[in-house]
Parts: sequence; C-alpha cells; structure tokens
Amino acid sequence: MTPSAPAYRRLSVEERRSQLLDAALSLFAHRAPEDVSLDDVAEAAGVSRPLVYRYFPGGKQQLYEAALRSAADELQQCFDEPCEGPLLPRLSRALDRYLAFVDEHDAGFSALLQGGSVVETSRTTAIVDGVRRAAAEHILSHLQVTRPGLRLRMTVRMWITAVEAASLIWLDEGKQPPADELRDWLVEQFVAVLSVTAGRDPQTAALVRVIEADA
Repeated sequence: MTPSAPAYRRLSVEERRSQLLDAALSLFAHRAPEDVSLDDVAEAAGVSRPLVYRYFPGGKQQLYEAALRSAADELQQCFDEPCEGPLLPRLSRALDRYLAFVDEHDAGFSALLQGGSVVETSRTTAIVDGVRRAAAEHILSHLQVTRPGLRLRMTVRMWITAVEAASLIWLDEGKQPPADELRDWLVEQFVAVLSVTAGRDPQTAALVRVIEADA
C-alpha cells in the first residue's frame, strides 16, 4: 500500500501571524533590520510575499515593529522571577535568562539597542524604552520597596543601562568572558552601586543591610 501524504492543516489567523513573526525574529536575530527584506521573511516562513503583505499591509515597517514588540515581551519576561528567597540568587536567574536572549539574538539585539536603523521610529524607540522601564519595575519589586525614592529609582535604572552596555560589549568581544562570569560580575556591580547610593540615601542603606544579611 502507498503511504498516504500527511494531511494539510490550514493555519488560523493567529497561527499564521505567529509563524511570520517567528520567521522575522529569526532573521532579525542574526542580521540588522535594514538587511532583511519581506522576500527574506516570506522565504524563511515558506510562504509567498503577497501573504506576508496580507498579514502586515504596512510592509516591512509594520512587520519589524510587531517582531520588535514580540521580542520586547520576551525580554520583559526575563526579569519575571518569583519574589521568593534571597535577592541575589533571584537576580542571577533573571540575568541568566537575559543573557541567553542576548546570546540567541546577538546581531538583532545589537541593532535593537544601538539604534540607527533605517526602520527605527519613535514607536520602536518607545518599545525599547518600555523594556527598560519594565525591567526596572521588576527589580524594584524584588527589592520589596513600596515607595522607592528618587535615588533608589535612579540607581536601578542606571544599573539596567549598565547591563545593556555590558551585553553589547560582550557581543563585540566575542561573548567573552563566559556568560556565567559576566552574570556574576553584573550582580556584584548591582550590589556595588547600591552601596554607593547607600552613603547618600537611608532607604538604600536599609536595603543594603538586608542584602548583606541574606548573603
């Protein structure tokens, strides 16, 4: 008997959109956005160019923004760690996920954060800034401070910026030192900047005492 061919399953609208976004993210992960065409996305997804336009009538710009928002959602989830146990191990696990994302989306991550892309707009900039703000909010929630003061908020946001810069330099240096060493280094820097702020801010000083007691 001749084996029957596998049955074709028609994708739903959401499934097809997800397929196209996955294909686009895969391409943006290894090439700068301006180097990716709609034909590239269609080929990677195994569909026709008109089908890509059907789901993203705004063309490459709309597809890029949708892919960027999808990546931003994934990045935000990196810091979504249960508030249980000592702070520093929680922060280490969050950084493990963050650096794994950076490792997987190396070229795309660089293009995303360094800007200068021909497809960059105020909307894409707002998406990236939203990731930074969400990460800061996650960190503050882990610190279990109901009303963080100005200095503490600034310290956390400055550290988020340092993490981004370190990630870009890490990619530029051929992903050296190893990710686990970079993670530990970034955690140590977090404690260090909190300690500096503690000298000027009683709220941060109290947090540092808690962290030291848990260590």
